[in-house]
Amino acid sequence: MKNKNFYVTTPIYYVNGEPHVGTAYTTIASDVIARYKKTAGYDVFFLTGTDEHGQKVEEKAKEMGYSPQEWTDIMAPKFIDLWEKLNIENNDFIRTTEERHKKSVKKILEKVYVNGDIYKGSYEGKYCVSCETFVPENQIVGENSCPDCGKDLRIVEEESYFFRMSKYQDALLKHIEANPNFILPQSRRNEVISFIKQGLLDLSISRNTFTWGIPLELNEKHVIYVWFDALTNYITATGYENNRDMYEKFWNNGEVVHMIGKDILRFHAIIWPCMLLAAGEKLPDKIVAHGWWTVDGEKMSKSKGNVLNPLEEIKKYGVDPFRYFLLKEVHFGNDGDYSDRAMIQRINSELANDLGNLLNRTLGMYKKYFDGIITEGEGHEVYDDEIKALWYETLVEVDKCMDKLQFSYSLEAIWKFISRMNKYIDETMPWLLAKEEEKKPRLAMVMNNLVEALYKIAVLVYPYMPESAGKIWEQLGIKEDIKNAKLEFIENWTCFEAGHVLGEAKPIFPRIELVKEEEKEFKEDLVIENPININDFNKLSMNVVEILKVEAVETSKNLLKFIVDTGNEKRQIVSGIAKYYADLNELVGKKVLAVTNLEPVQLQGILSQGMLLTTVEKKKTKLILIDDSVKLGTLVK
Repeated sequence: MKNKNFYVTTPIYYVNGEPHVGTAYTTIASDVIARYKKTAGYDVFFLTGTDEHGQKVEEKAKEMGYSPQEWTDIMAPKFIDLWEKLNIENNDFIRTTEERHKKSVKKILEKVYVNGDIYKGSYEGKYCVSCETFVPENQIVGENSCPDCGKDLRIVEEESYFFRMSKYQDALLKHIEANPNFILPQSRRNEVISFIKQGLLDLSISRNTFTWGIPLELNEKHVIYVWFDALTNYITATGYENNRDMYEKFWNNGEVVHMIGKDILRFHAIIWPCMLLAAGEKLPDKIVAHGWWTVDGEKMSKSKGNVLNPLEEIKKYGVDPFRYFLLKEVHFGNDGDYSDRAMIQRINSELANDLGNLLNRTLGMYKKYFDGIITEGEGHEVYDDEIKALWYETLVEVDKCMDKLQFSYSLEAIWKFISRMNKYIDETMPWLLAKEEEKKPRLAMVMNNLVEALYKIAVLVYPYMPESAGKIWEQLGIKEDIKNAKLEFIENWTCFEAGHVLGEAKPIFPRIELVKEEEKEFKEDLVIENPININDFNKLSMNVVEILKVEAVETSKNLLKFIVDTGNEKRQIVSGIAKYYADLNELVGKKVLAVTNLEPVQLQGILSQGMLLTTVEKKKTKLILIDDSVKLGTLVK
């Protein structure tokens, strides 16, 4: 018999910034699947937490005037507070600065070391502090940008300890191919397989250029690489280091599901499984990567002032509608767009009109016809068979969708049944049955079917909207807490006994009017990212220059060597845009913009006496061309 233990995790969130809609999305999705599995009779363990070590945390703390520990102590409670407000029912909140976690990291590292999979070496390359990872030359975007976050890379050269990740390439690939649901959705699975087949490199797992991390016992001058540290949290919380019974139950004999954003898929689907293989531990069952959110079709950014604050949204619309919208609006795994218009449309149409009206009409009619007391009914029509058949189909479909973490499809199945029950009212026309005394038994049967359906619907929507589902049960006169409901309660059709007293109907989802904001010519409360003043700008000399000659740098795939005329002299400038120009001759004679007062530097041994200005759109970099009529040397002001 299959063990009914279920373990779901969110990623642990960076403490460098406030929680946002992306972190809320992952956490709500994890909460929904955890609650659903409980209704299915599983023992559930749900983990979330914060990732508190690493160079960028150390630098952020210093920037804000705190020690790293002080900074993490300030930030971690903000996540805890938001999860409480979003009605998240997690079992544990882990912080990587806790002693239990440090012991767990040291234990897995020791296992991997004893297995012969850690060795000392050195590393030189481009490093992204934001993503805390080295970036190979063939993945660098533009001159010096990270392919994942777009931020500038640093050149890092340091002694390091390495994990023989390459040793586990074939075993990991074999596991992924043998387990179709190991990485979801399918498109992400294909992405990971393609990446692995390019060849896995060994992983640098220590740093000695900063100190904020777990010390490496092999060499106390090093701290453990933050991803090797952070990923271990998933087994720390299940007792890897200190509670063998719990570890056996939820990790070794449970279904383990990691919910993550697509930007950290490779860490979870490649590094983490390889770590577990090296330590001789079981791999997770599912790694599920969701997409990103835009707002009104635009990427969120501080400069645009459109970063979505979940606390503000739940003040406007309520917790349950916010939870519902995030999981209904987009198929889990795809990118989604958040807008007030879309939110209000779903609240009014699906929550108020479909579910809210079904509840209000049913309770209103039962009160009117039978004084709100469940009455035995008789009679039968084909409509009764249709709704019951659809109900059993709905249970099967919802379970199938939830098993694959397809939340929106699950909600579509539930709403199909809700719509069918609204249609059932129109088909059976209780208001006409009520006019004839001899049809009162049939009227009671119709009304009982409607009440039964609402009871069942509440249990299915509970994982998404726990507070609203509880209100539905309350209005149906049910005293038990809906959080204790089980799917087995709603498999059969007769749940209410004659004499049961229904509660009072109260609107759960009031309609919202979309207020048209006065259109303004500009955004008055615009927030500027990394602001500078006019004196800072005036320090730059940006001039119009003409390209006289351009050639590829033989030792680099990315670099081009330009000879330009500034109007006063000829200069050599090196730029990493080779991949964006197939025909170099097309650039000769073009006028472009250049920063001419940068300190000269050596790029791969070649002197560069300035910087050509470019634009970057959709990861494509292009020089900024200037009209021929503009005089050479013209200063940009």
